[in-house]
Amino acid sequence: MSKTALILFAHGARDPLWATPVRGVRAAVLAQAPDLRVELAFLEIMSPALGECAESLLGEGFQRIVVLPMFIAQGGHLKNDVPILLEALRQRHPHARFELAGAVGEAEIVVQAMAAHVLALSEG
Repeated sequence: MSKTALILFAHGARDPLWATPVRGVRAAVLAQAPDLRVELAFLEIMSPALGECAESLLGEGFQRIVVLPMFIAQGGHLKNDVPILLEALRQRHPHARFELAGAVGEAEIVVQAMAAHVLALSEG
């Protein structure tokens, strides 16, 4: 079995506090699975960039990298920009596997969690 790492991939923003929720997701994952390698990367403005994060993980011996877009839905960045970034990584590292998961906001469990939140607000 190949050594796997996950990258929680977010858009990025000028305000450093913008990344607080995605950092919270990473912390929650690590609290439940401390041996799982989970890192954060950003499309723009914030560091590390996806390529930098992936290169670091490859340097540590990870052979399979799953990129999970922390986006509410698939838009232009996920349809156009991210595949180009991943293809460049695949060209530089043909021995490694790079997998792109669907946008986290499109996962049924996340949709249901958002619906539950909406319903909870309506009860207040």
